[in-house]
Amino acid sequence: MTEAAGSLSHDELVATMTGGMARSDLPTFAGSERLRPDGRPRPEFRAELRRIPNIVNAVTVVATSAAAVALVAAVVAIDHWLATVLAVPVMGIVMLRMFILHHEAAHRLLFSNRLVNDVVGVNLLGWLTFGTGTHHYRRGHANHHRDEFGPKEPDFLLYSLYPVSRASMRRKLLRDLFGVSAYRIVKPRFTGLVRPPFLLLSLRFFAGQAFVLALFWAAGHPWLYVVLWAVPYFTYYQVANRLRVIAEHGGMTRTPDRRNTTHHVRQSWSARLFLVPYNVGYHLAHHVDSGIPARNLPRLHRALKEDGYLPADAVWPGYRLLWRALVRSPASATP
Repeated sequence: MTEAAGSLSHDELVATMTGGMARSDLPTFAGSERLRPDGRPRPEFRAELRRIPNIVNAVTVVATSAAAVALVAAVVAIDHWLATVLAVPVMGIVMLRMFILHHEAAHRLLFSNRLVNDVVGVNLLGWLTFGTGTHHYRRGHANHHRDEFGPKEPDFLLYSLYPVSRASMRRKLLRDLFGVSAYRIVKPRFTGLVRPPFLLLSLRFFAGQAFVLALFWAAGHPWLYVVLWAVPYFTYYQVANRLRVIAEHGGMTRTPDRRNTTHHVRQSWSARLFLVPYNVGYHLAHHVDSGIPARNLPRLHRALKEDGYLPADAVWPGYRLLWRALVRSPASATP
């Protein structure tokens, strides 16, 4: 952030840096039998949506973890450089899936048993996705939901200033692809080793990566930790994650109306497979009520559409169209 931006109040930052994709013509929603005027489900409907599918989620966690193991095993069995190269983006997809499950656990929605939810979803999946395995992410993410684009929004700059120029978007994606973004994310864990307030978080982070490295070592292939774990995270994962999050909040703004804080994009099978697994793409519904398990977000989304909260013209037909809109054409770009 520039020195000039640093001298502005948060309200001034919101006014000057956000809202490029927000709409002023959304119809007023008076509520319905199922929904409150702000879109949140009324108590009886919410009670139905709040049920956590423990068995399905357990199978999902096991299957996702098994996919990572199977991918490593396949690379070892094939023993060819091309297989290793092709496995990098695939592992990035698996990591993204692990992070979405970690995100679900951060909302305490992965398992109804709090201890199981936290050990599996917060600790283990947090470690596997280059986190600290603590509640650090959960606490910061709560600020994101409590007040999108507010003073405590952890990702304010990530969503701001859209639409951007083509050159700006190109720079962002190249930083992601070549590891610069990931370096900026993990750098505080290294500097935290000599900064007492952050020492414990850093130690937890390195303990997690030591655990992952130990798994590769036990399998007899420690070098694959770098190739099939660090490289996917530092490259493909960062690109996919940026494309996902800007499709969630890029160019939106701070307002009580969630329709102007969060995009909704029609969910295709390819998007669900590669970019927005486990219903995380129903992001507007998730922000309308972040206490609804991901498995039930499609049902809440249908209610938002059917009852009139979400008009048809507020739904993006696909991610490519939204990404194009998040990039200014050369004619409209500022010098």
